[in-house]
Amino acid sequence: MDNRKKKIFSWALYDWANSTYSTTVMAGFFPVFFKMYWSQGVDPTVTTARLGTAISISSLVIAMLSPTLGVISDLKGFKKLFCLAFMMIGVVACGWMTFIPAGDWWSAILAYGIAMMAFNASCVFYESLLPYVAEPKEMDFVSSLGYSLGYLGGGVLFLVNVLMHLNPHWFGLKDGTQAVQISFMTVAVWWFVFSMPLARNVPEPSVEISSENIWKLTNRSIVKLQATFKVLMFKERNLLIFMMAYWLYIDGVYTVMTMAVDYGMSIGLGSKDLIAALLITQFIGFPCAYFFGTVTKRFGTKAPILCCIVVYGITVVAAMWMSQAWHFYLLAVIIGMVQGGVQSLSRSMFGKMAPKHQSGEYFGLFNLVGRFASILGPLIVAFTVTITGNSRLGMIGLLVLFVVGGGLLAMVKEPENQH
Repeated sequence: MDNRKKKIFSWALYDWANSTYSTTVMAGFFPVFFKMYWSQGVDPTVTTARLGTAISISSLVIAMLSPTLGVISDLKGFKKLFCLAFMMIGVVACGWMTFIPAGDWWSAILAYGIAMMAFNASCVFYESLLPYVAEPKEMDFVSSLGYSLGYLGGGVLFLVNVLMHLNPHWFGLKDGTQAVQISFMTVAVWWFVFSMPLARNVPEPSVEISSENIWKLTNRSIVKLQATFKVLMFKERNLLIFMMAYWLYIDGVYTVMTMAVDYGMSIGLGSKDLIAALLITQFIGFPCAYFFGTVTKRFGTKAPILCCIVVYGITVVAAMWMSQAWHFYLLAVIIGMVQGGVQSLSRSMFGKMAPKHQSGEYFGLFNLVGRFASILGPLIVAFTVTITGNSRLGMIGLLVLFVVGGGLLAMVKEPENQH
């Protein structure tokens, strides 16, 4: 493998590494364990509200930090360093979940919030490396390669974790509860080990490193961000419209990802059925995410994203009538087909539109948009189920996000394959 391909694969492998958090922890075991172990006996609407609130607070923290840290990473040449530092915080938080006792819902939600914040922060700086790893004409493919590896890696470990939960004696464990606890530790180890290729083989982008201390850099980053916002408002309107569209439609995507299992449990579906559906999503997502990276040569980047948004809109409406396990399986198949596509192509489209030398700053803003979206979506679900007492009505409010977000995206001028 030549050095360039090695660098691309090592970069993409970080998706393989960190996606185990989003599958085993975020979408899989944590919502189930939070209800049945850390919040045993608590009303389901209360646990849903707690989970939605925790996700929103974690998203707010990283939303406030990521743009400033993005500027600092540009000025100091700290993109890879920040990625790996936040990776370590996430690894420690996931490991902590293994040792939190039953009933201690406060510690559980704190560990989850820290891990989620670190996961998202590390992704800011990981994604800001994309323009340095791939040429603009390659970004769709390389970004999709990362997501496809993420689905496969996340799916492989999640499958092992599910087998541990269903058959703990195969692994020398006493019961399913201990299996779930050990699963959190396997995520921590997997995330750390498979981050090492990025640490070793992806160089820190060379920049003219600033000699200013951290406080001066923070003040300078705030001034620079203000200037960038003015540029977006008056000179880069096309990019601004894309960011507004992304803010809305990715809100719905993230909310479906983080609340789907909780939603299914709240309407009476069994945890085993829900976890099996998540596995279906992962293994269907692997080839489909890769496929989306190949079709852009013919259809461009925007059209496939719009198709994914339409499918999401139909899905949240159909979710209102779910009553049997096979309904959830069907929706898992559909989501698996489009989830990786909407994420990977949004990332590569933004990477082609943003200035390369300011990738840390711009991907910080990109994450800021996504994080503020993640504040709104879970709160919509939490507020709706609390007021109405009907979990089925929570997801339908996301439809407006897909409709308006898709409409704004349709107005965006397609970026060229070259800067």
